[in-house]
Amino acid sequence: MAEILGLGITHYPPLCLPDAAMSGILRWTLEDPAIPAGAKDPDNWPAAMRKEWADDQGAAAATRHRGALVTGLDRVRARLDEFKPDVVVIWGDDQYENFHEDLIPPFAIFAYENLDLRPWAETKTSSMMKGKANVWNEDELFGYRLRGRPDIAKQLVTALIERDFDVSYAYKPLHHRSVPHAFTNSVLFLDYHRKGYDHPTICFPLNCYGRRVVSCRGFMTRMDQPVDYDPPSPSPRRFMALGAATARILRDSPYRVALIASSSWSHAFLVDKTWRLRPDTESDRHLYDSMVAGDYDFWRSTSLQQVEGAGQQEVLNWWTLIGAMEALGAELEWSEFVETHIFNSNKVFAVFEAR
Repeated sequence: MAEILGLGITHYPPLCLPDAAMSGILRWTLEDPAIPAGAKDPDNWPAAMRKEWADDQGAAAATRHRGALVTGLDRVRARLDEFKPDVVVIWGDDQYENFHEDLIPPFAIFAYENLDLRPWAETKTSSMMKGKANVWNEDELFGYRLRGRPDIAKQLVTALIERDFDVSYAYKPLHHRSVPHAFTNSVLFLDYHRKGYDHPTICFPLNCYGRRVVSCRGFMTRMDQPVDYDPPSPSPRRFMALGAATARILRDSPYRVALIASSSWSHAFLVDKTWRLRPDTESDRHLYDSMVAGDYDFWRSTSLQQVEGAGQQEVLNWWTLIGAMEALGAELEWSEFVETHIFNSNKVFAVFEAR
């Protein structure tokens, strides 16, 4: 019997940037002419948002936000290293990186051999970092050898197909030279202090962006930009079922497995009801409180429309983790909710006991 550890982290791209640049998404949004001037006026913002923005456009708040994120990442990394997994499986989204118009699978598994990641050489096809300096002052030569476990990946694909999950798979990258930023950033952030990352890893991309994955390139648009929306992503319930099936399959394997959901929570640039200026913190808090309480029926009963309305598309990665943890009967060991009003998204970290 396997032992399975559940973890939740963020792959927030602006964490790669210096503090003064971390509020760039909000500053870009404030330039949108389709947003009313009154909504963009800090005097009309919630007090907590004004406090973060202050008179330096969030530079000082960014230092505090970074500190909270790195603390959460360090705690997750310590638990991961203590666990000593045979393989790490990361659920992340693909934002028009490896999957384009020629193929948008609902779920896919990368059964890759060892792969060289060159994050700063690949910014043309990764989110937000094109032409920008990173906080580590690393150049295009910096990289990792990401160790793969194609044997376990193929076993997992086979077992999921046999359980009526028609999962796509790939043996080599398509449009991206390595892996999408959800996975690259997960490795970069789990190794924030650059001590090395040697855990064999399987990337398990999910179509979280659905209607926006091609039409919006899985990213930001102006409020009045016409969009020819794509077909939807699978439902939250289906993501939970996928996570449950994955956990049951791996539970019957001989491996020690760490399952990681990688995403921030509601994204301001997807929340129309806040004029895309801040995340839907109320919805995030309800979801988080339900996770802490073990109320997974609340997660299961949430509709895709509710997810999209709250800008929680990327949290579908966590729906998959929650389905896995419920199937295993795993208890939540520790979690943290990092709230922000100006840095695009709230972030959550979690550790579920190994079962």
